[in-house]
Amino acid sequence: MDSLYGSSVDSHATHRDVGSLSGRVEPYDASEKKGISDVRRTFCLFVTFDLLFITLLWIIELNVNGGIEQQLDKEVLHYDYHASFFDIFLLAVFRFAALILAYAVCKLRHWWAIAITTAATSGFLIAKVILSKLLSQGAFGYLLPIMSFVLAWLETWLLDFKVLPQEAEEENRYLCIRDAPERAPLMHPGPLSDGQFYSPPESVADSDEELDDKHDPDDAEKGLI
Repeated sequence: MDSLYGSSVDSHATHRDVGSLSGRVEPYDASEKKGISDVRRTFCLFVTFDLLFITLLWIIELNVNGGIEQQLDKEVLHYDYHASFFDIFLLAVFRFAALILAYAVCKLRHWWAIAITTAATSGFLIAKVILSKLLSQGAFGYLLPIMSFVLAWLETWLLDFKVLPQEAEEENRYLCIRDAPERAPLMHPGPLSDGQFYSPPESVADSDEELDDKHDPDDAEKGLI
């Protein structure tokens, strides 16, 4: 009976553990159905912030240097590589379009897309600072190239050290939790049935009949004598 009780307790504990693991798997499945993880959503928001921030700085620069309409005509319609900030704005648009397409739409789990955007941004900005006359155009000649360079490398750091490692860790945890219910029956055998240990009790009537059968031959001998 003790063995039966112990095996039943183990089986109940096993089912409870499997139930708790299944409860953990269900929330993860629900989060996967959302289509994008929280850390990847944060990365996409930062990429959007990059575009909006560079756009805001460029609009302020246009307004400060003589009016938006006049400066748009000068920097866009009569584009000059050595004096225009329009290409820095286009570089931010390029980063936004490439990264959102790669990591929000296509949901890539590799760093090659952001490596291309960061390398293109860094090379273009370094060449523009060296060859152009931006540094002679006041504070925005320093601010726009520096902020564009810093934001591009912050996006690289966020993806490479936050997004991809955390998603890989969550996927490994999910696989371990999903495989746990399959390994549980092998580790904890099921309960044994009562019939395997059942032995019928000896009845008092059968024992009395056996005693009577043993004493009957003696009584018959005494009767003959």
